[in-house]
Amino acid sequence: MKLDTKLIHGGPLLDEYTGSSSIPIYQASTFHQAHFTEPQEFTYTRFGNPTRKALEETIACLECGEYGFAFSSGMAAISAVLLNFSMGDHVILCKDIYGGTYQLVTELFPKYGIEYSFVDETNLSSWEEAIKENTRGIYIETPSNPLLTITDIRGVVQLAKLHKIMTIIDNTFMTPIYQNPIKLGVDIVIHSATKFINGHSDVTAGLIVTSDEVIADTLYKTQKMMGSMLDPYNCWLVLRGIKTMNVRMEKEVENADFIAKELQKHRKVKAVYYPSLANHIGKEVHFSQASSGGAVLTFDLGNYENVKDFFANVKIPIVAVSLGGVESILSYPFTMSHAVIPEKERLDLGVTDGLIRLSCGIEDKYDLLNDLVNALDHVKAEPHYGERIL
Repeated sequence: MKLDTKLIHGGPLLDEYTGSSSIPIYQASTFHQAHFTEPQEFTYTRFGNPTRKALEETIACLECGEYGFAFSSGMAAISAVLLNFSMGDHVILCKDIYGGTYQLVTELFPKYGIEYSFVDETNLSSWEEAIKENTRGIYIETPSNPLLTITDIRGVVQLAKLHKIMTIIDNTFMTPIYQNPIKLGVDIVIHSATKFINGHSDVTAGLIVTSDEVIADTLYKTQKMMGSMLDPYNCWLVLRGIKTMNVRMEKEVENADFIAKELQKHRKVKAVYYPSLANHIGKEVHFSQASSGGAVLTFDLGNYENVKDFFANVKIPIVAVSLGGVESILSYPFTMSHAVIPEKERLDLGVTDGLIRLSCGIEDKYDLLNDLVNALDHVKAEPHYGERIL
């Protein structure tokens, strides 16, 4: 089944009870047990719900896995995975990591006696050198948030399998459309479905996929015990969003690739980070494991004052937390997604006060570019930016 067909037919399309062309919202907390002494599939929505089941089957199919799980947010999904490590375990994570994940690891892992190390994700030897006798997990984001650094998935998986270590990846930026980590040997794939999978900035949701039955059993129990499952209405909204994901993302990726190349020429832009750019570190590795550069790019205007002037003059993108909507979204990692990371560490990572992340929507690319360029006219040029002129 090809991708466009799989997005529509990969999970349940019709309601088996009514023939409805849209899986209904089973807005029920509990289910009648006509024969209470006999097992039945649905008894209580925290344990399982038909609408949620449809979404979980769909994401498992899209990610080429066997088991899917839907959670109330991306962080709920990440927590369900990472908080299943035990006292004395050691987990290795990429250093350029989403701020929420960083906070969970640095604040909660010590309370549970779980050790952790952050490594330079671009260097395979850094992962290898960090492995210890008690290492039980490796956590990847590629491309990372916000600098779009690249990790060699196959290389990390090979190391992990050699040492019998579980591998986990946050695949939010690439989505199942452009990167399929389970095919590359990764054990657990996580998504913030709030972003591109839903795609309309009206849902908060997280998804997990695995093909390992033991891991799946643990995740199901965790979902049930924590009560962090996604509610039926939002499951229905995500199912709706998935149907148009490919057509949306084709346009969003086209826009991102175009904007990244044009901004790279602009004399007021200090740097642009996007996997398709010729000078992007790890480009070859990225395109050996993914089929596009994605719809997110990051660029540096040098300092906070320039960012403030730029944001004050953009008209088309909204300035907000999050990404992946049909509208273009500008965000400021320094005080938004990565505010929880101590300032020195943020700066060491390259998350400076001049850094802007752009998630491209489906607007006309020339309208978007013209709006960004007009906003840049209000930004003071810095001499060290070079002599590039747009």
